[in-house]
Amino acid sequence: MTVSRETIEALESLGLTDYETRTYVALNSIISGTATEISQASQVPRSRIYNILKSLAGKGFLEINRGKPLTFTVIPPHEVFEKNRNNIKRKLERAETELNVIYENQIPQVPAPIWILHGPEKIVNKEMEIISRAKKSIFVMGGLMFPGEPAKLGMNLQKTLKKGIDTRILTAPTCNVDGVEVPVMEVLKELPTETKFFPVPYIKLVVRDQQEMLIAFCKLSGKTAISETAICIWNQYEEFVDTIAGIYDFIWSMDFFSQDFNPKKSSDKFSYE
Repeated sequence: MTVSRETIEALESLGLTDYETRTYVALNSIISGTATEISQASQVPRSRIYNILKSLAGKGFLEINRGKPLTFTVIPPHEVFEKNRNNIKRKLERAETELNVIYENQIPQVPAPIWILHGPEKIVNKEMEIISRAKKSIFVMGGLMFPGEPAKLGMNLQKTLKKGIDTRILTAPTCNVDGVEVPVMEVLKELPTETKFFPVPYIKLVVRDQQEMLIAFCKLSGKTAISETAICIWNQYEEFVDTIAGIYDFIWSMDFFSQDFNPKKSSDKFSYE
């Protein structure tokens, strides 16, 4: 039986050799058979088939049924893939945890801890990464929000809130990017955290633990942000971060925020005028 190249690559990614892949695919077409029958179906040499079948059994792709002659029964693909999917997930999670520790411990040791990132995807990914490292506080100023970003931000901030991390958000109710209105307030207003909505300029700021920060901006066309021009500065100069955090605190404490405005009431309207 012929299968797609993608299926073959998927099986190879699970650690199967070419002969093992051909044997497992063939066994799915006959379900159960003797070594001779499987050799004929898979076109794997008879001299190799016993070793191949034994290897597949050890990897959990088939069962060996005792008798004369021995017969071999395929384990259903959904069971095989589910088991391997879970194993791969566990390995990836352990590797991610281990490498993140190395990565996060090394960042402050880099001689010039300032990096420039370009493009919405890289910027948003870095923003979420910074938030995930928070131990004490996260301050966000969201004048620039890309489509889909508020939902990601809300999901990640929920995690910081569960850890008891001081979380504050100062953001525009909406943001127009590439002609698309991003509904920031609609997504974030129910977060159980300190949130203030105000027509913040087209700038994004994230400050973590007063030790690390990201500031992003982009070119405008009228009142619309052009996402392809987005750029951000990410750094861990504590003196600089401390200064920016101080400015954030000053803006946060200003009294120009409407005390009567309650974004959780559908009847309230917010105007940029």
